[in-house]
Amino acid sequence: MTYGIETPGKIIAVHLNYPSRIAQRGRTPAFPSYFFKPASSLAPTGSTIERPAGTELLAFEGEVALVIGEPARWVSPEDGWKHVAFVTAANDFGLYDLRAADKGSNVRNKGGDGYTPVGPAAIPTDGIGQDQWRVRTWVNGELAQDDTSDTLKFPFGQLVADLSQHMTLETGDVILTGTPAGSSVVIPGDVVEVEVDAPNAPGAPSTGRLITTVTQGEHAFGDFGNTPAVDDKQRIEAWGSEDEHAAAVAAGRATPLDEQPESSPLTAEIRELLDGVAVATVSAALRKRGYVDIFIDGVHPNHEGDTILGTAKTLRFIPFRPDLFKQHGGGFNAQKRAFDTVNEGEVLVVEARGIPSTGTVGDVLALRAQVRGASGIVTDGGVRDFAAVQQFDIPVFSQGAHPSVLGRRHVPWETDVTIACGGAAVQPGDIIMGDRDGVIVIPPFLLDEVAREAAAQEEADAWVAEQVAQGAPVDGLFPMNAEWKAKYEAARGEKEAQA
Repeated sequence: MTYGIETPGKIIAVHLNYPSRIAQRGRTPAFPSYFFKPASSLAPTGSTIERPAGTELLAFEGEVALVIGEPARWVSPEDGWKHVAFVTAANDFGLYDLRAADKGSNVRNKGGDGYTPVGPAAIPTDGIGQDQWRVRTWVNGELAQDDTSDTLKFPFGQLVADLSQHMTLETGDVILTGTPAGSSVVIPGDVVEVEVDAPNAPGAPSTGRLITTVTQGEHAFGDFGNTPAVDDKQRIEAWGSEDEHAAAVAAGRATPLDEQPESSPLTAEIRELLDGVAVATVSAALRKRGYVDIFIDGVHPNHEGDTILGTAKTLRFIPFRPDLFKQHGGGFNAQKRAFDTVNEGEVLVVEARGIPSTGTVGDVLALRAQVRGASGIVTDGGVRDFAAVQQFDIPVFSQGAHPSVLGRRHVPWETDVTIACGGAAVQPGDIIMGDRDGVIVIPPFLLDEVAREAAAQEEADAWVAEQVAQGAPVDGLFPMNAEWKAKYEAARGEKEAQA
């Protein structure tokens, strides 16, 4: 560094700040949140960073770093920028394999030696506004990040002011101001370059490129502390998206997703048993077992004759409130995440609090669910773009059409939780079955016995209907008394003998 402070007293980093990154993460912070990085994590340009043995998800984050000049304590957002003497480039490396070890404090996943390269030059801020800065990152010569400080949710002056309410920011302290979209994983051999400049300021000053080379470490973490742990969710988030991870796998840079979905209770045998069985028949079998509130009331199919059978993936809306919608309604919100991650064979079940006067799914999201192989959509709210959705093959059960957009009555809140849809409790993994009579929820542990009983009952009911069609009275036949049961068993035996 060239600003005369060899080791800053504090290195403070912001979790989320750039709207492009906020949209990726799908959550909008109301205020900035922070974590500390140790001075021992500092490294100069041209240094190397080790990916520890036994890990796979070391990610870069190019950032604008603020260097405090005059100490700041209880300053206002309007004056906060005046306390920044220099700006430089930083790379806030993090190891997703240890992300769960310290939650938001990031002690182990972002505190390693060499995990905070800074430099190579520091630009004096005199005459340059807080909204005139640009940060760019290259990986192996290809541009990966490019964003500007005029887009920030929390401007630099606000960060200084906020932190100064809690502690004295001293000369030389460094604030890492967040990373834009484009952060991803790097592997041994990769070269990462970060540059911060002010392209529209006089002379277009630049820090130059902060260069870091990734190497493979030889030391594995011991079992006396948290050891690395990676799942598919971490892989996708570290690489940036499912598509980017898939591209990295194809290029030989990433580990394929290895978590296999739990085997569905909806086996081929169970599906065959339930083929042609009415929802009403299954509901009767559930009623015998004490399950009387398993109906998703008020919903109807968008195509006459539609049926639905699959495992539940859930989405919950809460009542609209402007501040909550501002935080949770934009970007890659819970609604988009649900439709973008529903899997083949799943039914997306939406808790819309039984309100038909607002749309909860439209044509684009319905199409996304269809493309991903979903077995259907059930919402106890309305559907917008109803005519367009009707053109798709995917069954959609709802309370009908409504043209409103998101934000009229609901805030998309969370996915993959227990919900209440149409008066029924629905948990992820429950079995959802529907036809023109309606939609029911089957607890998975009851599926096998209920399916077998319902299939047998459906066969018996079909035989009873044949007898009624031939003129038989229903008294004693429906339900069958001993005499009719004997006739039915005889007819079944004869049918099986002929098969």
